Amino acid sequence: MITSDQSTLDHLSAPVRDDIEELTNRIYAYQRGQEDEDRFKHYRLTRGVYGQRQIGVHMFRTKIPFGHITPDQLIALANISEKYTNGRLHITTRQNVQLHYVKLNDSPAIWKELAEAGMTAREACGNTVRNLTASPMAGIDPEEPFDVSPYVYASFDYFLRNPICQEMGRKIKPAFSSSEKDSAFTYFHDFGFIPRIQDGKKGFKVVIGGGLGAVSMIAPTAYEFLEADRIIPFMEAAIRVFDRYGEREKRMKARMKYLLKDLGLERFMELVAEEMPAVANKTYSIDESLVPSLGEVPADNFEAIEALHPKLYAEWLKTNVTEQKQGGYHAVAVRVPLGNLEAEQARLLASLIREFASDDIRLSVQQGMILRYVPPTALPHLFNGLYALNLGLPGYDTTADITACPGTDTCALGVTNSTGLTTVLEELVRDEFPEMVTEDDIRIKISGCMNGCGQHMAANIGFHGSSIRVGQRIAPAMQVVVGGGIAPDGRGFVAEKVIKVPTRRIPQVIRDLFNDYKENASEGEYYNDYVVRQGKRYFYDVLKPLGNSKNLTDEEFFDWGQDHDYRQEIGVGECAGVSLDVIGAILNDASNKVIAAGESVKGEAWADAGYHAYSAMITAAKALLLAEDVKCNTHIGILKDFTEQFGDRFSEAMPFPEFVLRIKKNEPTPDFVNAYLADARAFVSKAIKTREAQLDKVVVGEYYKA
Repeated sequence: MITSDQSTLDHLSAPVRDDIEELTNRIYAYQRGQEDEDRFKHYRLTRGVYGQRQIGVHMFRTKIPFGHITPDQLIALANISEKYTNGRLHITTRQNVQLHYVKLNDSPAIWKELAEAGMTAREACGNTVRNLTASPMAGIDPEEPFDVSPYVYASFDYFLRNPICQEMGRKIKPAFSSSEKDSAFTYFHDFGFIPRIQDGKKGFKVVIGGGLGAVSMIAPTAYEFLEADRIIPFMEAAIRVFDRYGEREKRMKARMKYLLKDLGLERFMELVAEEMPAVANKTYSIDESLVPSLGEVPADNFEAIEALHPKLYAEWLKTNVTEQKQGGYHAVAVRVPLGNLEAEQARLLASLIREFASDDIRLSVQQGMILRYVPPTALPHLFNGLYALNLGLPGYDTTADITACPGTDTCALGVTNSTGLTTVLEELVRDEFPEMVTEDDIRIKISGCMNGCGQHMAANIGFHGSSIRVGQRIAPAMQVVVGGGIAPDGRGFVAEKVIKVPTRRIPQVIRDLFNDYKENASEGEYYNDYVVRQGKRYFYDVLKPLGNSKNLTDEEFFDWGQDHDYRQEIGVGECAGVSLDVIGAILNDASNKVIAAGESVKGEAWADAGYHAYSAMITAAKALLLAEDVKCNTHIGILKDFTEQFGDRFSEAMPFPEFVLRIKKNEPTPDFVNAYLADARAFVSKAIKTREAQLDKVVVGEYYKA
């Protein structure tokens, strides 16, 4: 039974109400056998409902731009988690919150309660513009030229439900730094923005096409300075290029970084310029009042008290407390081990925040949170409260604060247990290298597989899940990487792969690497500079004895947290969306896009209408090509192949590339869009009639990616 009562949705906005009603109806259709499983999977991903390792339950992901939440929203998330899940909130490296063990039929109710708290899950997963991340210090960073928060929020709002980014070949991840130090890791994002002021005008350094994963790339610079009111039009034009030229059949090559590598930056930027006529807004001014409300900021008049643990408090002040650019206030970082908060813990934390900080909470990519506007006299009170909640650990964003994805705990793609290893390594750092609890020269990150949700390639020392075959047995292993991350001066590094080591030996890897650095680095030499100086081979030689699999003990065939031999159980990931395989369903999609274009015309959203019409023609052409067993891996390929395959049967639309790509040569005026939409209606109608004249034909699912 689906738990969302549709009669209670009237108080929600029309788009949100439509989202919930559509999700409910699609679940009903799927469960009654009226919708193909892969087709439904593609849909639910864009609504934040992601397959989990455990059968019959899902991970539900929220979309929280720049990680901003309020105490009320934290309580709402806690209540949702307790009501519909295992009662735990998981903070991710994308400044989001994930809920696990969600029943599919509960997802509309979760959507409703999220919406009532001012949050969404729309486009949290799938081939969309994902959550927009930002430096959690934005707005209070003493080194920032201006607060980027309004620009992040405006970008989030602009692309939410935008037709240009609903069915791309892969996901797009943007990030905004607060300063040149690039604490948002813009260099490995599809779009990265670093704020600058030039000649008294606000703008951004813009980088594009970076990424982590199996093949990591540093984003090249598109603009050293782009005026602030041009960043959203630039993103829209660039997404149009990615949508049209990006790979879709070969999943591992479908990110923007590969398109940029194939085309080259110069050609990519030429294509972006060609798209600008079709973009509705050539400039897009952003209301700088779009900053989160602080609520009632506490006064600096708390009574003097002693910290419950003076030694920890002293370390906490050093590592977790930063002075804001607003004099007299502090930002306080909260370490959340493994990013996990229990529901009651979250509610009590919200009460602490209300008393000692502002309402403006920022989740961080380190899986913690930043509290803002804490007055000096509140600090010992806040520490004592956090300490009582097991959240008073010092060492935020230091060597002792290890980032990790859930790994095999819940993820279908997980190869090894990253959370168990993280706990062991954090204990090792505290017990054997206590001085590193307050040092941040080396940061450690762990991913359960090569895909990089733990951002291991952006770590000074990183690990990703793997395995080693030894005779007839398989041992869990970690690929060791070194030399990634952000230098204090803002330089971005991608780590080097060194060696694969059985996962039970990773604590010794840390000991050996730490001791090597202590003994051989120059005074004050940054770890990544040391890695570059020594070279990859040097670190391979240091760790080679640990990589020897010929002398494994029985225990080394166990993963962390297990007391039995490792079993490799890798599922199918859903991050890239899925495929459909029925021609009729694809043509129905084309019809729905024509309908959506008509609705946009009614709302005078001319640019949206034009893009819906464009997508309708591409989709209909794709259906007919697939019926002829022609692979469709890019939109630009579809345009060319359709001319070759159907030129004689659709002469009125020839040459097809020119017929369709009029959209990028014309302003989205009412006259042009109405004419373009009329052509799209006629084309889709003829495509459907053409298909009806053929026998119904099922195509290979791998072909449906464009």
